[in-house]
Amino acid sequence: EATLDLAERRRIRSAIRELQRQELERDEETLASKRFRPERSSHRQDNKENWPQSQCLEEEQQAALAALSEQLEAITSVEELTKLLRAAGEYEERKLIRAAIRKLRAEEIEAATLAGNVQSSR
Repeated sequence: EATLDLAERRRIRSAIRELQRQELERDEETLASKRFRPERSSHRQDNKENWPQSQCLEEEQQAALAALSEQLEAITSVEELTKLLRAAGEYEERKLIRAAIRKLRAEEIEAATLAGNVQSSR
């Protein structure tokens, strides 16, 4: 509300500042208590119950990645690898394909360098 008394305005402002300071302190205390809260045991229990299923999925994923890795070794075209990269959905698959592309390009550069060295020595 509007007041013309300057002293009253100062008291109101200082009261508002004090309330804001107290609110900040409460927020900091709650954050600090949340930061150092130990992991909840129910979460660990959930992980324990789902462990066999997640373990099975992880093994299947590792097998699929191993098969993909063998398939990538047989491919010698950057264009084919790029098509596979665009079609891949999983991060790990894309990671393997990018590594294969880098390896192929490095081999191409090395072959071109060797051919250039042989050409220049003649």
